Amino acid sequence: MKTLPISRYRFFQKLQPLSLLKKITGKSVTGCLQVFSTSGCWSIYVDEGKLIYASYSEKMFEPLYRNLQRLSQEISTLPGGIKEQLRAIFETGIENQAIPNPDYLAICWLVNQKYISPSQAAILIEELALEVLESFLNLEEGSYEFIPESFLDDMPKFCHLNLRLLVERCQTPRSVGVRVSVSEREASRREATYRQTSPTSQSHPSQLFQINELKPKTTPKSSRTNSYKPPAYSINTNEHRDQRITQPPVDKKVYTIFCIDDSPTVLNAIKSYLDEQTFSVVGVTDSLKALMQIIRTKPDIILLDISMPNLDGYELCSLLRKHSHFKNTPVIMVSGKVGFIDRAKAKMVRASGYLTKPFTQGDLLKVIFKHII
Repeated sequence: MKTLPISRYRFFQKLQPLSLLKKITGKSVTGCLQVFSTSGCWSIYVDEGKLIYASYSEKMFEPLYRNLQRLSQEISTLPGGIKEQLRAIFETGIENQAIPNPDYLAICWLVNQKYISPSQAAILIEELALEVLESFLNLEEGSYEFIPESFLDDMPKFCHLNLRLLVERCQTPRSVGVRVSVSEREASRREATYRQTSPTSQSHPSQLFQINELKPKTTPKSSRTNSYKPPAYSINTNEHRDQRITQPPVDKKVYTIFCIDDSPTVLNAIKSYLDEQTFSVVGVTDSLKALMQIIRTKPDIILLDISMPNLDGYELCSLLRKHSHFKNTPVIMVSGKVGFIDRAKAKMVRASGYLTKPFTQGDLLKVIFKHII
């Protein structure tokens, strides 16, 4: 179990989980509610009052693996050894890195590699959110804080879940022996989305949560997956999918990452951080020679150090943007400088993003996933 900082204990108080959830359901609320107890930390991410992800710090990956195992029986594109692959890339590799939710990065990677579709990712996130909320609703004591700027701000969003409906599902007694397939879930999702967006179904924000109507939860956790109610979300995709889940095998894209840095140590670190089954890393220390190599390679994303002899990162980025093929290629400026002027210069040469040294594996994966998904 992760150790909770001693400072958190000073602020422990009696908590009302439903009241906390009510506070984050307004349309103007975007960020992350973090709730701490002696047993761990709950993180509930919302975008304009809708839940986009939820996690519990203890054994973070176990619910993900368990739900993927269930989905693998219905989705042919999920390989049998996906758990081991995810563990090697996102769990073991990022174990000691300062990244809040490597499990969400793993879901982004699954979609990016076409192992699951965006709508299937939404179903997966819904199942994980229900498990997290069930334990959260039983919380009696702890401390909390709301963080307006969260880890998920720049990440892909797969769904927006209605918190009130999720809580109702957590608290509704389940009938035994009913199991719903992914295809049935997707069909119900489309119907639920229509109802949710219908003009007659809109609720006033003040009516979104009626605390007195939500009774204390008494249903055992193990019985939650035995039945089904219509999903409480809309999917962030315009795809029209049929109910056939089996899909033909697809070739997994290997992304070419071109790195220009005069430090071989930095280049080696980047190579070690990125899984070779997903990324092909090309490292160059000479910025003058890099330009022609980039034109020949045509990478998917470029990591560009700012402070280099002969031709600095700003100049090289400006030259790349003048080439028709690289007008929209993601170019990430990498630097130890964190000042406003440096970031402004990066914007002036139309850089796509900024990565500050020293960076962790989590920092690197986040900026890459942001621009290739």
